[in-house]
Amino acid sequence: MKFNYLILICMLILSSCSDDFLDKEPLSDVTPTTFFLKSSDLELYTNGFYRMFPSTGIYDGDERADNIIATTLSEEMRGARTVPTTGGGWDWEYLRDINYFLENYEKCEDEAAKLHYGGVAYFFRAYFYFEKLKRFGEVPYYEGTIEADDTESLQAPRESRQFIADKILEDLDRAIDNLNEEVQAYRITKYSALALKSRVGLYEGTYEKYRDISGYEKYLNAAVEASLQLMEDSPYAVYSTGNTAEDYMNLFNSHDAQTAEVILSRQFSQTVAVDHNVNYYTTTSSYGRPGMPKDLVNSYLMTDGSRFTDNAGYDQMFFTDEVQNRDPRLSQTIRTPGYTRKGESMELVPNLGATMTGYQLTKYVTEPVYDTYDESIGDLPILRFGEVLLNYAEAKAELGTMEQSDLDLSIQLLRNRVGMPAMNLSDANSDPDSFLEDQYPTVTGANKGVILEIRRERRIELYMENFRWDDIVRWKSGQTLTQPLRGMYFPGAGEYDLDSDGNIDVVLFEGDDPAGQMTGVQYIKIGSDVFFDENDLINPQPDFNTRSFNEERDYLYPIPRVELQLNPNLTQNPGWE
Repeated sequence: MKFNYLILICMLILSSCSDDFLDKEPLSDVTPTTFFLKSSDLELYTNGFYRMFPSTGIYDGDERADNIIATTLSEEMRGARTVPTTGGGWDWEYLRDINYFLENYEKCEDEAAKLHYGGVAYFFRAYFYFEKLKRFGEVPYYEGTIEADDTESLQAPRESRQFIADKILEDLDRAIDNLNEEVQAYRITKYSALALKSRVGLYEGTYEKYRDISGYEKYLNAAVEASLQLMEDSPYAVYSTGNTAEDYMNLFNSHDAQTAEVILSRQFSQTVAVDHNVNYYTTTSSYGRPGMPKDLVNSYLMTDGSRFTDNAGYDQMFFTDEVQNRDPRLSQTIRTPGYTRKGESMELVPNLGATMTGYQLTKYVTEPVYDTYDESIGDLPILRFGEVLLNYAEAKAELGTMEQSDLDLSIQLLRNRVGMPAMNLSDANSDPDSFLEDQYPTVTGANKGVILEIRRERRIELYMENFRWDDIVRWKSGQTLTQPLRGMYFPGAGEYDLDSDGNIDVVLFEGDDPAGQMTGVQYIKIGSDVFFDENDLINPQPDFNTRSFNEERDYLYPIPRVELQLNPNLTQNPGWE
């Protein structure tokens, strides 16, 4: 039950009292002679590992890259990261907890519990090291707890990323072999481990391929194998009720995780005051003002499968025209004409005061009663079947083994949900989209066209699920982040109807505030509330029109200075010296 699980999490005795890996001690009340003896002991201990998962970062993590443009541009986008003194993600306390568990859990007399909760621990060690691999690349590897006087271990050097990646996959294979097979959205199961293996394999395989590192194929094959096993042997499918106007949206604005598709979810409930902030984040004018960038709006296909960017004048098309006859996921992700809030009937136009680009986000947004700060309770997906389908298709395309049947088995299920035509392998490869080529110039080869189309599909389907930065990194596509950031088109000052109902919704003006302002109309001052470029597109970040990405440095994060002093065998990441 949802309530019981959250109560259990809140009662955890496992806690991290210090961020200092060297000083971390096991639980004061947990010793091998008194604990780890019953199934309930193993369950209670491993519950603490779930705190490793992100919460709000699931929906606002895309601010790190170019998917969400807010009032403050991220350090990553500005090229403004610096080497921290401490912190910076170089924390190891969870790893000690996990390894301590793995050294002691086999004392339990319940064989089934040992298998399952051992699998849970292996899953979380893999998850822990995957996060470190993505952030820092090479890191030290520890399979056991370390005593404070074990200088050799404490000053271990960094292992190669292939070594780390192989260890991650080994742990995931152990987890897959031993975890329970069940649909359980808030607990680790065999299906969670398969989904994570699919993600890890695709990440490492493409990371190495786009850097010409030999042996990348084994990771892409791991992604294919794990994805295919989930696709063939699991109870998951693409969530759909057959209502293409709402299914994608309802997957994310449901209070409870939709277990038809969601494999693992972060759980929220007002009952125990475990909330997040997505409604306030997306609807208020005083908290970030997140918006979708125009280049992503341009990426959505027409409903007949043709490219929007093949239309003459697509980049200076008024809002009501540009959102007509588009992939339905666009109208289920941002406010478009006819949009209504969940549980409401009033049609709403975009609130330009609540979005930097004019394209106001609606993904995850629930009823207005949850609009107050930190009151949202919708569960947030960590692993879902839709991602696995995308992983499978991309891995096959990058391996060069893609066939039309692979697209039909994967991408087409996502398109079926929203009533979109099939992706055709031959057509995609014979006529690559020049708009996408400009975004991803490093894609080459016989499968160039279909790889670009899969990237289009991935960005749209996984929008606001914290994938964009990782995708840019593994594709070695940092220069994509330096492209212009733009929003809606408005041909100058004037009155505008944003839903074609004959009523004025927005007045853009210059100079003094207009007299006799109309109730219910947005008054936006040019040069103060909103800025435009030379093509009459909203410029959400005029102070950062020119940005750079250091190809030799910016794909990895720096190791904190103190850690380099404590461990003379550590080396700093390139470019951060």
